[in-house]
Amino acid sequence: MTEVLDPTLPTPPLDLKAYIQGFQAGIRPDRLLSLREWADEYRYLSSKSSAEPGKFRSSRTPYIREVMECLSNHSSAEIVVLMFGAQLGKTETLVSWLGYIADASPGPCMIVQPSLDMAKRFSKQRLDPLFEDTPRLKDKLRPARERDSGNSQLAKLFEGGLFLIAGSNSPASLRSAPIRYLALDEVDGYGLTEEGHPIELALARTKTFSRRKVLITSTPTIAGSSNVEEFFLQGDQRFYEVPCPGCGEYQILKWERVKWDEDQPETAHFACEVNGCRIEERHKTQMLENGRWVATAEPKNPKVVSFHLSSLYSPVGWFGLADAVRMFLRTKSAPELLRAFTNTYLAETFQEKGEAPDWERLYRRRESYPIGTVPRPVAFLTAGVDVQKDRLEYEVVGWCRDKSSYSVEYGQLFGDTTSPDGPVWGELDKLLAREFPTEDGELLPIRMMGIDTGYNTQTVYSWVRKQAPNRVSALKGQDGLATMIGQPRPVDITDRGVRIKRGLRLWSVGVSLIKSELYGLLNLDPPLKAGDPHPGGYCHFPEYNEAYFQMLTAEQLIARTVRGYRRLEWQKIRDRNEALDLRVYARASASIVGMDRWRDTQWDALKPMVAAKQPESTPQQEQESRARPVTVTATASEQGTAKIKRRRSNYW
Repeated sequence: MTEVLDPTLPTPPLDLKAYIQGFQAGIRPDRLLSLREWADEYRYLSSKSSAEPGKFRSSRTPYIREVMECLSNHSSAEIVVLMFGAQLGKTETLVSWLGYIADASPGPCMIVQPSLDMAKRFSKQRLDPLFEDTPRLKDKLRPARERDSGNSQLAKLFEGGLFLIAGSNSPASLRSAPIRYLALDEVDGYGLTEEGHPIELALARTKTFSRRKVLITSTPTIAGSSNVEEFFLQGDQRFYEVPCPGCGEYQILKWERVKWDEDQPETAHFACEVNGCRIEERHKTQMLENGRWVATAEPKNPKVVSFHLSSLYSPVGWFGLADAVRMFLRTKSAPELLRAFTNTYLAETFQEKGEAPDWERLYRRRESYPIGTVPRPVAFLTAGVDVQKDRLEYEVVGWCRDKSSYSVEYGQLFGDTTSPDGPVWGELDKLLAREFPTEDGELLPIRMMGIDTGYNTQTVYSWVRKQAPNRVSALKGQDGLATMIGQPRPVDITDRGVRIKRGLRLWSVGVSLIKSELYGLLNLDPPLKAGDPHPGGYCHFPEYNEAYFQMLTAEQLIARTVRGYRRLEWQKIRDRNEALDLRVYARASASIVGMDRWRDTQWDALKPMVAAKQPESTPQQEQESRARPVTVTATASEQGTAKIKRRRSNYW
């Protein structure tokens, strides 16, 4: 029933003030917020991706506030560069920026990850929770279930804009419509593609926008070829200064100012650079809150602002000084970890040791253990095989707990390698089946053989298919790989693209990384006194001839400019480099079986069992053994040790 007003009753007075206020509020533009203000007011961290879920607080990482100001719409900065270490919140800053774009300043945006797989992971673990857990954004994203919504894992449409998530290894994903906002995440993981450098391809998409905004983030990698370092040097190179809680003097936190008692990482603290005051971990919160960014250079491009921050600034409760000291101390026993420490913790580029070691120095420090015999410290063997037109070259290498190595045997198998049924492949079968005598009277097999597939590829594949996959690995060198080995990819697939079970897998090998590690280890000095221990990672060699050491040091690292980007490349300084390649394949094989991940208990499991000793040889026999050609014609040697108790193995 409709209510009828009595016309005889007086009309209630109109509240003009409330009416005017409501009208003004309706036509008033939304308050212009900076990214920091928006994040502090609206952003929520997801339990799926954050160790501290809940309301976002920029006060937890005060150093990020100025970065957020530069990413805000009112800032004149066009390109913001973050050369940051780990555990500093740079990814959360990126995600907050994306939320700010979707809510306060919609427009087309592209996020580039190093690979398509990482792009999909970012979309699922970072972008989806951003919209799900931030109430302000819940209704912004078009539901993927709606027909023709245009929403997918790599394309997120929201009111007034969209997010495109791309992989730097897929040029097709970088070819899209013009974009206003661009986020290039972990750019030191990008590599050149057939169509050019992915950074340039992505930046080209922003040129039509006069008020574009670009965020570039990464931990750095190798000096001279780091993408993030190159952009950092174009900007004003800002560093974060914090006040000493003792004397108040401002300073940059540096690794050389970290002190601790010997073998007691928990005592780690800073020593004030000015007055030597003791600065404890607990002082960080106050220091960070009162810190300031200081530009240290005149920018080459006035629209680029660049920030550097090491993990020494990680807030209390994240990654402490004691954790850093423990990480650093591990580099003494595993020198290859020094690069990871320098890159991911100190946020500094690592200077590769690319200058070829002196081959004559290596030749002079040869040792007198017999070729073909395994020295006592060795725990397991790997082999590297290089394929040439008329021969197979190989090296058998023994590996020790501290990752020092002994070259056990280098040799050549001559014959035509083009035919899968050629006799030379039968000789390689014999090498794989050989068991090498140890100084303790045992026989040690080759745990993993890595063979290069760059020459006579299909013939190599045919031979590898006949071998047990846990004994032989097909290898393919990849210069830009940031790890020693990549994920193996299936070679044997059906016509429908389905992987064949137990089919051939091809391993990518980071040849540049392994060569850099090797050259660093070759430059280690032997102990000054006889009987003193060698440094960890030291490379031992028997009495090979001069040609071997010349091949081992046949390359050096040089800088080249490729498509406008400075790159470090390995180039030959001698015609033959087979010994260097063989050591790379043997090292990659050791990484494949897990040497870089083994704990002490796994090393202990490799200790040789007690076995009968070999009969002692006469001086004449030892001399003949050392003079024996380094090719596999060891049938007589095998017969001479046939009665030796074989070492039991849990390798396969």
